[in-house]
Amino acid sequence: MSAPQLLIQQDPHRTRVALLEEGRLVELFLERRRDRGVVGNLYKGRVNRVLPGMEAAFVDIGLERDAFLHVDDLRDRSSGSGAEDETQEGPGEAEKAIDDLLKPGEEIVVQVVKDPVPSKGARVTPRITLPGRYLVFVPDGAHLGVSRRIEDPEERERLREIVAGLPEGGWIVRTAGEGERPESFERDAGSLRSRWDRIRDRIREAGAPALVHEDLDVALRVVRDRFGPGFEALRVEGEEIHRRVSEFLQEVDPSLARKVRRHEGRRPLFEVADVEEEIEAALRSKVWLRSGGYLVIQPTEALVAIDVNTGRFVGSEDLERTILRTNLEAVREAVRQIRLRNLGGIVVLDLIDMEEAESREEVFAALEEEVRKDRARSRVLSISEFGLVEMTRKRSRPSLQRLLTSPCPYCQGDGRVKALTTIAMELREEVLDHGAPRGARELMLRAHPDLANALRGEEKAVVEELERTLGLSIVVRSDPELHRERFEVLEVR
Repeated sequence: MSAPQLLIQQDPHRTRVALLEEGRLVELFLERRRDRGVVGNLYKGRVNRVLPGMEAAFVDIGLERDAFLHVDDLRDRSSGSGAEDETQEGPGEAEKAIDDLLKPGEEIVVQVVKDPVPSKGARVTPRITLPGRYLVFVPDGAHLGVSRRIEDPEERERLREIVAGLPEGGWIVRTAGEGERPESFERDAGSLRSRWDRIRDRIREAGAPALVHEDLDVALRVVRDRFGPGFEALRVEGEEIHRRVSEFLQEVDPSLARKVRRHEGRRPLFEVADVEEEIEAALRSKVWLRSGGYLVIQPTEALVAIDVNTGRFVGSEDLERTILRTNLEAVREAVRQIRLRNLGGIVVLDLIDMEEAESREEVFAALEEEVRKDRARSRVLSISEFGLVEMTRKRSRPSLQRLLTSPCPYCQGDGRVKALTTIAMELREEVLDHGAPRGARELMLRAHPDLANALRGEEKAVVEELERTLGLSIVVRSDPELHRERFEVLEVR
């Protein structure tokens, strides 16, 4: 099994970061220079509206849309974390209504936990967290925590003892802190405390709404949060980003700076590593498995449905074994696609029905193993009697589809357009409604080439019927400038 790699490619317009596991793309991070995300940023905002019925408030933080703040984030500001893989412990306060906690016009410092989307503003929380290399600092907290990904009880206890001696505030050990010496935590804690002091000065001076702290750009953020000793290399394309990454690692962890490699080849880094091909494939609904089976991935407004099919795979043993092999390959690929496409919310995986309980247990164990590799918080339910697996996954950044595509101008994002037969019937009804125009020698039908070809071929009977009914000859003309579902009826005198 090959070690993971991190690839960074930067040009004047965008920065892309690819995480590869076993040589295959599993996560992609994208940031455009003119459209940077705001997750992790701190704002001094002003409450615009308080809605008791929604248990929420809308806060003006200076962006296009007001940010959304839920009452749960206000009830206990000293618990929870903005980091995906951290866990904290601390007592909760008594529940209070949103209008007891906030008033319109009130100023509040918040941190963005979810980027805005076209129909919604950013999601924010007053629970401020500042992530470092090994620690997350919670300025208003007083408790200690250790990443749930550090599972060894003795190591967890050792880390708790280390952070217990850190300066006042809440501290959470990040996954990267496993095995680190006390000096590393002390250095990280000092840096985070200094950063918070500078932020507090800006908060005092700024008038709401105002940005008071901007998180690292995507390249340095991913390097900080993901890159570690277990990686084979960090390959970088671009002189400026290579310098910045090298300087950043030299400051936070000099031992890792030696793993940075600058890409010098003629072909772009992402092309050499087959990342471009993987990105293109991730925008399609059908995903082929190496065995010959395939997945069909369909995001909807309510949930994401992933259907598993045997496809061309017929196996060489009995049917149950063929289904088991397909499902095992499918769950591994499904989780990879969920991570790569950054799918969130409710995900339903429709497996091929398995008769034997042992087969279902083996598939579910494989699914759980793959999900553990994902840093996003997930919850997976057991396989149902119908072969369905329901899971939820937290997502803080836009999906790959939203980042790289836009709604189809024909179908408006539905994924379907009218059939040519349907359009031909609509044309027929419109012509018959208007009847034969006086003094016209013939009618000309201008249509998209697809419809024009249909009217000359399989839908020719429609044209012939209209000619008989109106007593006029009808000429069909192709016009590629027309929408596929549109047509024009012109009189020729």
